[in-house]
Amino acid sequence: MSSTSATPLLKDELDIVIPTIRNLDFLEMWRPFFQPYHLIIVQDGDPTKKIHVPEGFDYELYNRDDINKILGPKANCISFKDSACRCFGYMVSKKKYIYTIDDDCFVAKDPSGNDINALEQHIKNLLCPSTPFFFNTLYDPFRDGADFVRGYPFSLREGVPTAVSHGLWLNIPDYDAPTQLVKPLERNKRYVDTVLTIPKGTLFPMCGMNLAFDRELIGPAMYFGLMGDGQPIGRYDDMWAGWCTKVICDHLGLGVKTGLPYIYHSKASNPFTNLRKEYKGIFWQEEIIPFFQSAVIPKECTTVQDCYKELATQVKDKLAKIDPYFEKLGDAMVTWIEAWDELNPPANTEAK
Repeated sequence: MSSTSATPLLKDELDIVIPTIRNLDFLEMWRPFFQPYHLIIVQDGDPTKKIHVPEGFDYELYNRDDINKILGPKANCISFKDSACRCFGYMVSKKKYIYTIDDDCFVAKDPSGNDINALEQHIKNLLCPSTPFFFNTLYDPFRDGADFVRGYPFSLREGVPTAVSHGLWLNIPDYDAPTQLVKPLERNKRYVDTVLTIPKGTLFPMCGMNLAFDRELIGPAMYFGLMGDGQPIGRYDDMWAGWCTKVICDHLGLGVKTGLPYIYHSKASNPFTNLRKEYKGIFWQEEIIPFFQSAVIPKECTTVQDCYKELATQVKDKLAKIDPYFEKLGDAMVTWIEAWDELNPPANTEAK
């Protein structure tokens, strides 16, 4: 289906979530691709500041005052002065799918010079199965021109539902501060025409600036943690969500894809500011990642919420020794699930 098709894919089943502190003029570039969809804008920082949204977009905007009003005491689980606040948009959405993008991400061009409809590619990724249990050397077997290679077990060729589609970036790569400092001029100019399933048991660094997911399959796990104002760490919000999500997807038999689509990441953040935010995380991740690699979720946990609360307990039990922050984070993870369930009551629960 072409990007100029009369009826955009999943038009009424997908929300686009954008965290911002500034006017959203970047949407003009995305108008051909985004205008048919509903936007959820999460305004960070000063709630009295007026955010300009270009004419013609269907959107709702939430600032900190709105978050406090809707969640009450549970609002303390939503980060302030950090793009991690975007996960509030996931919580208030009523759609099956979410696409989230940063406001410094522009439309990229493919090697032929054509504009890339990132949203359309994400949707295609999500609507095709994943293959996490056995690696296909031709990458995604469900793409045009590819298939399962000789030796691939027929019993696994049906695949599993795809919960997450993780896109990439041209121009400014998503580097940590030390890498930014030693490679200040490096730009990603390589367009790799590939989508692949991340194998079961393999973690990955999830970037939240060009990301789509099936909210019904994995939404409650997409909590971007406690970051920013009043917290000892930043720039690990999407990483935390990615680690939790991947462990839960592995447990529940769901797939995670990475690769296409690309966006054009327009500007590099300040590496010295980033270093201040990341400093503790750079050390902590050397213990956090082995924790997630060895985490086991009991088979009795069959919902995302149960899995997530189990992870929260393990975080408090095993990571609090690193820093008291993880005790606080574990509590916030439980608060997040409680708030999610309040705003998204299970469909099969009868009203009392």
